Amino acid sequence: MIRVFDPERSIRFYSDGFGFSISHRLDFDDFSLIYLRNPENDFEIELTHNKGRSEPYTHGDGYGHYAFVTDDLDAMRDKLEQLGYAPLPIKEFKRGDELLARFFFVQDPDGYKIEILHRAGHYQ
Repeated sequence: MIRVFDPERSIRFYSDGFGFSISHRLDFDDFSLIYLRNPENDFEIELTHNKGRSEPYTHGDGYGHYAFVTDDLDAMRDKLEQLGYAPLPIKEFKRGDELLARFFFVQDPDGYKIEILHRAGHYQ
């Protein structure tokens, strides 16, 4: 995931330069999540646009992470906890009453945050 200041400019860059197109988009009052894929790769880029921001991001204040999906989120969290990696609690991401995702974060030895998502819905 990368934070973007001007989503249309970023979409154009990834589309024109690398053949990515929008595969999924979630718009909320304060932010948008725009997922990009291309037919040559088995991954996607998540562009996060925080609405109302007046300054472009610097690499120092832009937050990014990568994510894995799993069929058994609870078992994966338990495993990481037993290994001593201190995963954060499982959270739910909702729009109204609609459950969009279940996930948790864990940090690798260098402090990089990794999101672990339950394989469901958009997160396959």
